[in-house]
Amino acid sequence: MTDSTREASGLSSRLMARSERYAPAIFLMPTVLVVLFASIFPLIVSLYLSLSRFRFVKGGFELKFVGFLNYKKLLLGSQQFHFLGRFGELSLTGWVVVGLVVVLMIVLLRRYFRRGRVSAIGVIGRVLVAVSAILGSLLVISTLSPGGQPGSLIVTLFYVLFGVASQFLVGLGLAALCVQRLPGQRFFRIVFLIPMMITPVGIAYTFRMLSDTTKGPFFPIWELFGWGEAAWLTTAWGARFAVVIGDSWQWIPFMFIVLLGALESQAREPVEAAQIDGADRWQVFRYITWPAIMPVAMTLILIRTIEAFKIVDLPNVLTAGGPGIASESMTLHSFIAWRTLDLGGSAAIAYMLLIVTVIATLALVNLVRVRAREVS
Repeated sequence: MTDSTREASGLSSRLMARSERYAPAIFLMPTVLVVLFASIFPLIVSLYLSLSRFRFVKGGFELKFVGFLNYKKLLLGSQQFHFLGRFGELSLTGWVVVGLVVVLMIVLLRRYFRRGRVSAIGVIGRVLVAVSAILGSLLVISTLSPGGQPGSLIVTLFYVLFGVASQFLVGLGLAALCVQRLPGQRFFRIVFLIPMMITPVGIAYTFRMLSDTTKGPFFPIWELFGWGEAAWLTTAWGARFAVVIGDSWQWIPFMFIVLLGALESQAREPVEAAQIDGADRWQVFRYITWPAIMPVAMTLILIRTIEAFKIVDLPNVLTAGGPGIASESMTLHSFIAWRTLDLGGSAAIAYMLLIVTVIATLALVNLVRVRAREVS
């Protein structure tokens, strides 16, 4: 073999090795670029839109850059009542609750600094979460005080906190029952999954019919208890709880099926050993079952929390955001602003929702990481 032949063969081998090395990136890059374009481009456009004012002009439309005016309108201007709500006067109990939140945040920050592994990103994130928790508690208590009224931000937080908590607890209870080898458990497993197969709009119309105490299917029962004339969707908290109940009915099956899989995949040897040692059911669940399913449970709560922040179907169809704006979520608030051609205000609400969701999910992710480290 001549030198030129050997050189050509070596060059061919190097090219082949390099092509094999970069082949995955070459084949995946178009898909990655498409995904990035589809996700990042709308974020950039909506960010510019939230800093602009949209209006129709002769021959088309005009986008005028106004800076943070749309955000100022939500926090301090004409939309403050709609977004934040009306502030009431805090009582002594309210100030005590805010003080307890401040003390709790200080304790958590001190615990983080005492742990030793401190980073700039960790400090910034924890300070941001602490400030948000303090301001959020002050906002919640002031809008729920006499003379106050919650805005779409507080209503959304109510849907997330109470909705996700109730869905998780009920789903965990149903999953715990279905692993007990009870008669008919296969039938109930199928029944529990039915609500997840129905569209949110269908669920909203169903609960709108069920909550009608004057003409609904449960009218004889309401009349028997003297509630025939009570229209609970016309009251602020009645409408909010109706949305939470309908949302829970839809999402409990999701919690149930995932938690059921986690419980059934749990190793039986530790449970049987604990029962032989005399542990009762609560002790088995607290010290064996819960640590085993906690990573799955926390991930499930995280996914559901992100989804709950975007709730729009049920408040829109079930209550139309009413009475007034009492049951209006941030997503519905943004949709109504968009429908009235206030595109800049709609984008600003959407970005405020993004900020709140990111802060809440980062706090939850950090909690999951700490708990998982403690368990391991």
